[in-house]
Amino acid sequence: MIKKYQYLEKVNFPSDIKNLKISELKILAKEVREEMIDAVSVTGGHLGAGLGVVELTIALHYVFDTPNDKIIWDVGHQTYPHKILTGRKDKIKTLRQGNGLSGFTKRTESEYDPFGAAHSSTSISAALGIATANKLEKKSNQVVAVIGDGAISAGMSYEAMNNAGSSKTKMIVILNDNDMSIAKPVGAMSTYLAKILSGKIYFSLRETFKLIISAFSKRFSDKAKKAEDFLRSAVTGGTLFNSLGFYYVGPIDGYDLDNLILVLQNAKKLNHEGPIMIHIKTEKGKGYEFAEKSHDKYHGVTKFNVKTGIQEKSKSNIPSYTSIFAKTLIKHAEKDSKIIGITAAMPSGTGMDLFYEKFPNRMFDVGIAEQHAVTFAAGLATEGYKPYAAIYSTFLQRAYDQVVHDVAIQNLPVRFAIDRAGLVGADGPTHAGSFDITYLSTLPNFIVMAASDEAELVRMINTSVDINNSPSALRYPRGNGLGVELPGIDEKIEIGKGRIILEGKKVALINFGARLNECLLANEILSKKGIGVTLVDARFAKPLDENLIWDVSTNHEAIITIEEGSLGGFGSHVSQFLSEKKLLDNNLKFRSMILPDKFIEHNKPELMYKEAGLDADSIVLKVFDTLNSKIIVQKKN
Repeated sequence: MIKKYQYLEKVNFPSDIKNLKISELKILAKEVREEMIDAVSVTGGHLGAGLGVVELTIALHYVFDTPNDKIIWDVGHQTYPHKILTGRKDKIKTLRQGNGLSGFTKRTESEYDPFGAAHSSTSISAALGIATANKLEKKSNQVVAVIGDGAISAGMSYEAMNNAGSSKTKMIVILNDNDMSIAKPVGAMSTYLAKILSGKIYFSLRETFKLIISAFSKRFSDKAKKAEDFLRSAVTGGTLFNSLGFYYVGPIDGYDLDNLILVLQNAKKLNHEGPIMIHIKTEKGKGYEFAEKSHDKYHGVTKFNVKTGIQEKSKSNIPSYTSIFAKTLIKHAEKDSKIIGITAAMPSGTGMDLFYEKFPNRMFDVGIAEQHAVTFAAGLATEGYKPYAAIYSTFLQRAYDQVVHDVAIQNLPVRFAIDRAGLVGADGPTHAGSFDITYLSTLPNFIVMAASDEAELVRMINTSVDINNSPSALRYPRGNGLGVELPGIDEKIEIGKGRIILEGKKVALINFGARLNECLLANEILSKKGIGVTLVDARFAKPLDENLIWDVSTNHEAIITIEEGSLGGFGSHVSQFLSEKKLLDNNLKFRSMILPDKFIEHNKPELMYKEAGLDADSIVLKVFDTLNSKIIVQKKN
């Protein structure tokens, strides 16, 4: 760390802040915020959420004895200040870089990260599990979960609160209420929190919090306790949290360190059988002017200029797969009023914000609730609508039962637009789209497509509009396309039919998804070595193009399938077909190139695919290994 700070320079671990005065902690907060802004300007990453919780982070580590006391952060977007204060300050500029710090909490990274999290709404469940373990072991360690207002709207959070409230197990939940998660929060919970903060009762009785806070220090007499309960109920309007069994206090100003520390200290000392909910009010992007003014509060940013706030623009003029999906769907929706857009708290990430601009009455952001999103789409489909559930591959995992039970079994024509398919780079294994080919292709009734380039994505969207008798999914990667010319919205493809890109005689590469360009690069190397390659773009994992697979299997010495997915996906289905047709009995050599059986850590996507063995050089090596030939391939560093 080059910069000279008055206090941060001397702070490496939470123990270093415990002897500071509160006036000094306020200066430390400014320095942590400055260091965080400086670091993320270099690495990119999640900025706004962390800026909003700097004071809270300092207060938590000041009051609690971490890592013996456990702090579980929900999602992890907000943990950069936590990392700075827990032994990772000198590595903060390696955030989300290869061999650097994760952008989320990670158990293997630090003992101060007791639970890994990159998906939303897991913190209360995990905290209750840890608190219950402590109770069984008769340990007195404190357990604190920090969850955002958007994350607490998810079903898993309600399930956890319901269980926690009846468990009589002490734990502390910090509700970080900043009016938004990634986008503006939606649903009844956000309205409820707004009412708490805006009601006349709250503003007229703010001073009663001094009384409520003092109640933490010692319990009142029975009569006084009834008065205390009445005041808390009156201020919060008969709070939902009280009814769930939580001892609720708030809202508290998240930047008033004096009061915040007092509340946490009293919550720590409170001899209460059951969970405590402390509702704090913060502002996403706090302390950085450009983040405060931004519509998304600089939730996720590329590298940027600290002085101007201007983010580094993509060097490519080629549109992203996400924007191509959204714009193509909009064109269809202009002609077809039955098309509905659905997203789960990711309107900008999925392109559904563009759809909303054109059709505000036909786009539904259901909040962080993927399970609900899928069944909601299924309900729409029963009434003749054409719902497009635009959900990242990694987040669709959270709704698998609904995909099976509510969509596939009923054979409802829900269209799944699966963004972020394959390896995604800096977000790492928690956000990789590694498993959707496998978990969808195994389901009866499903049509599963994968785009090899942006033109194919357009054709698949065009095709999906007319799929009215079964569920379908089309997957596409993160980032920009290849720059190919886009077809019109009338150009479609036949269901279950692949296409031949190149014809050779020796080996057939059957690609499913966005590795097609790597196959073309591999072909350039192989052709120079005298090996003729037939290259097939499968397009469909289900239904398979059995005629095409039969043809290439009977006319080539070897077949190799390539996909950006796990074991059990496209290659497994091809293998099953070849086995059933006894084609493997005829000296046909078959290999399948898939993601390896491990989680690949965050890095640049091209380096992740190299590690996964799915780059052009790896394809070349696989061809020669399959043919039992010898070749020396100069691998790129």
